[in-house]
Amino acid sequence: MRLLVVEDERRLAERLAAGLREEGFAADVAHGLAAARDRSLEADYDLVLLDLRLPDGSGTDLLREWRTEGFTAPVLVLTAQDRTEEKVAGLDAGADDYLTKPFAFEELLARVRSLLRRRATPPVEVVEVGDLRFDRTARTASRGSRPLDLTPKELALLEYFLLHPGVALARATLAEHVWDADYEARSNVVDVIVGRLRRKLEADGAPRLLHTVPGVGWRLSIEPPR
Repeated sequence: MRLLVVEDERRLAERLAAGLREEGFAADVAHGLAAARDRSLEADYDLVLLDLRLPDGSGTDLLREWRTEGFTAPVLVLTAQDRTEEKVAGLDAGADDYLTKPFAFEELLARVRSLLRRRATPPVEVVEVGDLRFDRTARTASRGSRPLDLTPKELALLEYFLLHPGVALARATLAEHVWDADYEARSNVVDVIVGRLRRKLEADGAPRLLHTVPGVGWRLSIEPPR
C-alpha cells in the first residue's frame, strides 16, 4: 500500500514515513499544499496523512478540492490538540478520521490499518486464496498449516496481490502501490521481490499460486493463466 504524508514539520514527516516503511508501506512525503497537490497527480495513493495547517495554504481546502475532484482514498487528518474547529472542518471536508498531536506512532499505525481495511467492501480482516491466508491485522501469512516468514515488503506485496485475486498486475502497478517515489522504474527490484515471494509460497512443493502473465506481469490465482 502506498501512502502520502503531508506534514510541514520535516522531522515529524520523515519520522512518520520511516516508521511506515518499516511496517512494509510505501510512503512519500510532501511538506506543503503545492507539493501534496503535485504528488496526488503523480501517484494513485491508497491513503493520505494530512496536516491541516500547512505553510502555503489550508489542508482543509486541499481536502475539499480533492473530494470534489473524485479523490476517494481515505484521509487521516492530523490536528493540534486544542483545535476542535479544525477536526470538525476536516471531517466536514471529507476526512475519514483524525488524530490529535502529539500522538503515539502505534496509534497512528492502528488507525491507518483500520482505514485501509475499511476501504475494502465489505471490510476485510483476513484474506484467503486457496490455502493461502493473510491476516491484515496481525500482519501474518500462512500456506496451509505452514507459517510464512516474510519481510515487510513481501507482506505488502502479498497483500496487494490478495486484494486483487485473479487480476493480472503489471510491474508499474505494483511499483506504484507497493513502492514509493524512491523506486527506480528501470531497476528489477519488483521482479526480485516477486521471485522471492514466489519461492517462499512454493516451499515444500506447494502448488503455484503466483503466476507469470506474459507481456503483463503476474497474477495470484489457484488456476494458471490460459
